[in-house]
Amino acid sequence: MKKMLFVTDLYYPAKGRNYYEEDLYLTSQLREDFDLIICHPEDTESFEDVVDLIVFRNAGPVANFKEKYQAFRKRIVDKQLNTYNSFNGKADMNGKEYLLELTNVNFPVIPTIDSVENVKFLPEVEHFIVKPKDGADSIGMKRITKEELSNEIDNEQHSVLVQPFIPFEYEVSFYFIDKDYQYALYAPDKDKRWELKEYTPTEQDLSFAQKFIDWNNIDYGIQRVDACRTPSGELLLVELEDLNPYLSLLELSPKTRAEFIQNMKESLINALSLNYLG
Repeated sequence: MKKMLFVTDLYYPAKGRNYYEEDLYLTSQLREDFDLIICHPEDTESFEDVVDLIVFRNAGPVANFKEKYQAFRKRIVDKQLNTYNSFNGKADMNGKEYLLELTNVNFPVIPTIDSVENVKFLPEVEHFIVKPKDGADSIGMKRITKEELSNEIDNEQHSVLVQPFIPFEYEVSFYFIDKDYQYALYAPDKDKRWELKEYTPTEQDLSFAQKFIDWNNIDYGIQRVDACRTPSGELLLVELEDLNPYLSLLELSPKTRAEFIQNMKESLINALSLNYLG
């Protein structure tokens, strides 16, 4: 039985979610097929050499342990550690810089800039959202007026992103294992972001989400495409979570949840076999 290091912060106080409930359930399912070690994201180094795969799950925002996270990333390269997700993604695992890239290549994303001189490229709105590039879980995010922009933008370090505040009908998330769609969830009440229900996507919705999955280049792992539905019916990307997306597993129907677990196990087995093939 292959040995896995399951990385999670069971005590992280996430708003509207209980990380520990999801990961206790997930580990209860994975232990049927794998030998598991569970550890905190700041303690991985002690176990990295004795496992076949490191599964990086609900670790909380890595900005909270930035130096240890960067050291972990370096060891992945130096020691050729096998991880799940694979750490060659282009999205959230590297911060929010990718939102600028996607804006510049005209992907359907909320327009994003990081300098004062580029404010002219944003639509005319009354309010803007600013957030740090290395932020997560809404940490450091502010809603400000246009008059406040010059005081909030870091025009030297370019460490802050600016987006127009866009009214939306609801938020919807699409979940993928490797490149394959699994399920979608949405918040019908936009004021209750984490009261989620299963969502049946249209072909157009799936095409939208798949566009970002195809743009990213992870070898294997779980990704979540977060989007908002504008009043005109358009979907715009909010973020592409390719590091440790919360899965809302316990909000799913038993059938959908069982299918996801089975598909994840098969993906993990594939990640293990790829590692052994070299």
